Amino acid sequence: MAHEYNPAEIEPKWQSVWESDAVDAAVEDPARPKRYILEMFPYPSGNPHMGHVRNYSIGDVVARASRMRGYSVLHPIGWDAFGMPAENAAIKQNTHPAKWTYENIATQEAAFKRLGFSYDWQRKVVTCDPEFYRWGQWIFLKMFERGLVERKMNPVNWCPTCRTVLANEQVEGEGVCWRCSTRVEKRELDQWYFKITDYAQELLDDLDQLDGWPERVRTMQANWIGRSEGAEVDFTVCDADGNTTDETITVYTTRPDTLFGCSFFLLAPEHPLVSQFVDGTEYADAVAAVVERATHETAVERESGIAEKIGAFTGRYVVNPINQQRVPVWVANYVLMDYGTGAVMAVPSGDERDFAFARAYGLPIPPVVVAADDPLLASDPTLAQETDLRVTDVPWDAAYAGPGTMIQSGPFTGLSGGKGSAGADAVIRALAAAGTGRATVNFRLRDWLISRQRYWGNPIPVIHCPKCGIVPVPADQLPVILPLDLDITTGATLAEHPEFYEVACPVCGADARRETDTMDTFTCSSWYFLRYTDAANDTAPFAADKAAYWMPVDQYIGGIEHAILHLLYSRFFTKVLRDIGLLSIDEPFTRLLTQGMVKLDGAVMSKSKGNIVAPEEVIPRYGADTVRAYIMFMAPPDKDLDWSPEGVDGMYRYLNRVWRLVDEYADERDGYPQVSDQAGEYVPDLSAQTKNLAHLVHKSVKKATDDIDRMQFNTAIAALMELTNALYDYKTAVPVGDRDRAVFQFGIESLVKMLAPIAPHITEELWQVVLGNTGSIHAQEWPRYDAALCVRDEVELPVQVNGKVRGRITVARDADEAVVRQAALDAVQAQIAGKDVAKLIVVPNRIVTIVVK
Repeated sequence: MAHEYNPAEIEPKWQSVWESDAVDAAVEDPARPKRYILEMFPYPSGNPHMGHVRNYSIGDVVARASRMRGYSVLHPIGWDAFGMPAENAAIKQNTHPAKWTYENIATQEAAFKRLGFSYDWQRKVVTCDPEFYRWGQWIFLKMFERGLVERKMNPVNWCPTCRTVLANEQVEGEGVCWRCSTRVEKRELDQWYFKITDYAQELLDDLDQLDGWPERVRTMQANWIGRSEGAEVDFTVCDADGNTTDETITVYTTRPDTLFGCSFFLLAPEHPLVSQFVDGTEYADAVAAVVERATHETAVERESGIAEKIGAFTGRYVVNPINQQRVPVWVANYVLMDYGTGAVMAVPSGDERDFAFARAYGLPIPPVVVAADDPLLASDPTLAQETDLRVTDVPWDAAYAGPGTMIQSGPFTGLSGGKGSAGADAVIRALAAAGTGRATVNFRLRDWLISRQRYWGNPIPVIHCPKCGIVPVPADQLPVILPLDLDITTGATLAEHPEFYEVACPVCGADARRETDTMDTFTCSSWYFLRYTDAANDTAPFAADKAAYWMPVDQYIGGIEHAILHLLYSRFFTKVLRDIGLLSIDEPFTRLLTQGMVKLDGAVMSKSKGNIVAPEEVIPRYGADTVRAYIMFMAPPDKDLDWSPEGVDGMYRYLNRVWRLVDEYADERDGYPQVSDQAGEYVPDLSAQTKNLAHLVHKSVKKATDDIDRMQFNTAIAALMELTNALYDYKTAVPVGDRDRAVFQFGIESLVKMLAPIAPHITEELWQVVLGNTGSIHAQEWPRYDAALCVRDEVELPVQVNGKVRGRITVARDADEAVVRQAALDAVQAQIAGKDVAKLIVVPNRIVTIVVK
């Protein structure tokens, strides 16, 4: 009986069955290997678009295929629900962020179910739910206990539009906010920090464990952590007459070999010594102007060179410990207080920024490390042996920061210079012997600023008591509930909600004030994947044994934009929770896929550009399976995909071909004789067409299996299309009464099973209704291939005559050479007639070459 393919009918039907039967619920089964498949959870911003569909379809294909291959699979979903977008949208729409957030979650959940994603919905996590953020507060307190939380006054990045601080990692490009692209300002505020720098070396070292990550992402993280080896050098403060004080300023340098070239000394505008040096002096106004201007420039602008380099002399000096020379102290906007010590020994001949500053202010640029081919040495060869500072300026257009020979460097002249060079090591030893320096390691990574002056976030569980100081909220009083009665339409924060912040000190009972900052939303996404392992736990964030079974995540999927922030913070949280005793792993994600973007007319789909294609625009006409299959077929998952309506239509036609093929087989199969015992186990009289089909089926199973393992879904689908064509060709070429039922059935069932993770609804209908099988297609065993049958029994060989292919022959793979020679001669008889065969060479299973005269 013919059946009609109607996705609008069959897809909701099977979605309802799967949900009621909880077929995708994860089970801890020690008898089976496990796979934890996870896509980065979405922000509840409304209807998903095809970029979301691609991300979540990738994970769903892997999860479904893994279940069929015998794995116990955890494939959960949740929502990253706190943050400024929800708050800003609520203000714009004159509603509450909780209402806006939960409505959008309901919309997205319905869309994900309509797409047939096989999530364990019982483990759903929403980060603005008190039962989730309670444990985020608990983790904060555990970090506080271990000395990993610090509150300090610091210059911070302030976004005037979002009205909150940003971590350094959240300032992008030319000093703009990562969320709204507003120019970021500098402000001095008391802020909360996680001391991620305590784990800097381990975060760097353990990148070597992540061979399942893209090299690009590992490199980005290594560069952000930024380990460097160098020296700390102590400079003594002195006045214009050289009279020294007890004050020393320590700098960090990766180039101690250039110390003799230090011609001026720089302080960050925020350095506490700046005001001490200039207050009440003639230099105060000029220095104040530099300090004021720096407050309007971001760290990115100042450090990268985007901002103009400006400075002012303080009237004070320091003594260079390597040669006792007096060096003027300047304030410069490109020196940052939160990198190193906030002070820099300026060597303009070896640093591009120092070079530009020296040229701008007429400061000396003495050369101290030069390349062998430098014109300076050609014009004055004696410089190679010069120990004193004879040349105080260079005829260069730019600094030279490479390796070379040390000159004008006292007893170190003639040694090799550069990072880690013999000259650098010798200078460090000399400083250490004099007690004015030491070898050290430094990191670019800064502590993680987590304070946010916004409402819609996880409250920081701390109380400020005038008697007891900073008091952590007792664990049995968690969660600190975020009040829902705050009117935020004017941008109000918790600091304007006395019912929230007016509390009694839990230690002494005195009137105290609850912390009104909330945590950076990345603190939620840094551990949500752990909550999925035990989402209903109400006594701990998760049970250690549950996490031990499921973790680490075997396959993590998300955008390259999270290469530094989210992934680095998640690695940090994992290591902290390991040290607390909740985890036994070092790294959270074994394999990482950074999927490509979905584009429309060459532009990345985004709501801000107004160029999105939403699933509900396509599914009513074509069905969810067509959307899923198309988006998996059109490009490798790590490459960008250009959306094409014509391509969608083509995939719909392909699924209809599969439907007709299976439906016709179901009607005809009783007329198929069974010649072979099983698929591919041949009896001697199996026909050539059946042998060829068996080969193509097994070859396709191997190809699709391997490609799905490698997440090359586009080529896996191409293999299924090739198999579909082969099954149709067999039907066309072989009459019903001559078709081998076992081989054809194996081909049909293999096709349906391998298509199931990609197009789950149509395959469920074909399996249970059209083919009449019992049990879900998604609970069936993945088809197995026979490696021997993946290789043809026969091979086609080209036959060359005098270097040109003149014919082709088909012979048994193990045919005797005499048989091959004769077949080749017969195939090109017309080309060699009347000529003498001088040579005939057979390369087994490759080619036959004939030379004639």
